[in-house]
Amino acid sequence: MNIAELAQDHVSKDRLNRTLVELAQFGGRSDGGVSRETLTDIDKASRRYLIDYARSLGCTVSIDDCGNLFFRREGLQNLPPVLTGSHADTQPVGGKYDGAYGVLAGLEVIAALNEAGVQTERPIEVVSWTNEEGSRFGPGAMGSSAFVQPDRLAEYRQSVDPQGIRFGNALDEALAECADVPRVAMARPMAACVELHIEQGPVLESAGTPLGVVSGIQAVRWFTVQCTGTMAHAGTTPMGVRRDAMVIANAIASELYALAPRTATAPGTPELRMTLGRWQVEPNSVNTIPGRVEFTVDMRSLDDSELDAAEQALYAACKIHSGEGEAVVVSKFFHRAPTYFPEGMLQVIEKGCTRASGKSGCRPPMRLTSGAFHDAMYLADHCPTAMIFVPSVNGISHNAAEETDLKDLVLGAQALAYTVVALACE
Repeated sequence: MNIAELAQDHVSKDRLNRTLVELAQFGGRSDGGVSRETLTDIDKASRRYLIDYARSLGCTVSIDDCGNLFFRREGLQNLPPVLTGSHADTQPVGGKYDGAYGVLAGLEVIAALNEAGVQTERPIEVVSWTNEEGSRFGPGAMGSSAFVQPDRLAEYRQSVDPQGIRFGNALDEALAECADVPRVAMARPMAACVELHIEQGPVLESAGTPLGVVSGIQAVRWFTVQCTGTMAHAGTTPMGVRRDAMVIANAIASELYALAPRTATAPGTPELRMTLGRWQVEPNSVNTIPGRVEFTVDMRSLDDSELDAAEQALYAACKIHSGEGEAVVVSKFFHRAPTYFPEGMLQVIEKGCTRASGKSGCRPPMRLTSGAFHDAMYLADHCPTAMIFVPSVNGISHNAAEETDLKDLVLGAQALAYTVVALACE
């Protein structure tokens, strides 16, 4: 039996479940959910829990200028480490596993190695990234993106939460409370990165498969569409002479939705996903014709050429529905190309997943893509990176009802242990 298999077989269901339960108490809600937004007092208390637990496993702990925590198990050689982990912050109403599972499963890998009494060639580091969710301070994935590109941090520090608190001030307070934790540089070399996460979607559960090998993360483009007409009285203005901004917006929306029909596609098949998520209407009055409507468009696909076509269709629809006395203005405010994880990483993960599921009598792993952003998206610009998914019950996440069966959580941690250790022994 090699070291990767040995580590996999020493993953403890009880130990993993205990830490998941303990961390969920920080911000735990009566409905079973968790509210632990980044750099709140609750989040800072949970950080201390992670520091203490990692130290109890023999890890050295460090922190960088963005508040990212690193828990390191030394290797036989002082080489760039293999990184794993995720984030511990949640949405205002989140669940117990989104992010937190990846951090605690990483620490479980270290506990399993300790119990097996073996050493890897490379160090292994577990990270807890700062502000992945972006619910209190925008944008999301601050910690991982600043780690990869440190000059982003100056702009992030100016971000303000709904109470007017600057991210920079909240970060400085958190760093001060970690005065016993040595500071470490950002953008340090990493040999590889593996992020374990709940799927947050229905694909694995629908397929009856407990483990997913994530081949990439969809590209995304965000737009604002502003439609301008003329406000007028709802009762006195004949239909034939109205310049109704809502009519324009609805016409554009209908064309966009027609680009992404609601039909089932095979898992892993590139699919255009279209969401018109935020609407603002002026004057938003029951008896006034809308004079201005603004809405956002979220386009996603793993196929960038499909997004090119959808973007051109958006511009064309806006041009068609602009008329005399009516105007449509489109602006693109975010664009992220697709992330493709390297085949070599996927093959290592596939071996770990296949062995874990095979020993448990489960279906073999399947490949799929992620429709959500993850910290791995940014780490992929820094080092070879990939992800592992476990199922989400009913595909629900960002919700107190978020749930994953314990047996699937254990299988994911076993797959992670095999993968991380195999990479750390190369």
